[in-house]
Amino acid sequence: MEGREAMSNYLLTYHGEGMSEGAAASEEVVKAWTDWFGSLGEKLVDGGNPVSHAKAISPDGSVMDATTAPTGYSIIKADSLDAAVALAKGSPVIAAGQVVVVSETFEAM
Repeated sequence: MEGREAMSNYLLTYHGEGMSEGAAASEEVVKAWTDWFGSLGEKLVDGGNPVSHAKAISPDGSVMDATTAPTGYSIIKADSLDAAVALAKGSPVIAAGQVVVVSETFEAM
């Protein structure tokens, strides 16, 4: 791919409440995720998982329950932050009333 910039990875973190209730709703949620992941194709690096519990550690070493923890994550690849945002707009969590934060990652080590 000479002359073309490499794709970067983008961390999608999901924030908010929005779990479905009941078996039929759960099937719909699974289908929505499966369809979205399918539409991403090779741009899906890691489908991720929900997050259940989180703790925050302060600079002084004290530990508390995290109040702003994400409810889940995925990792995708895209040509730019704007392209990653466009892909993230298809996430099923948006329809469930959650927020998606898109963050570019980079190789540090």
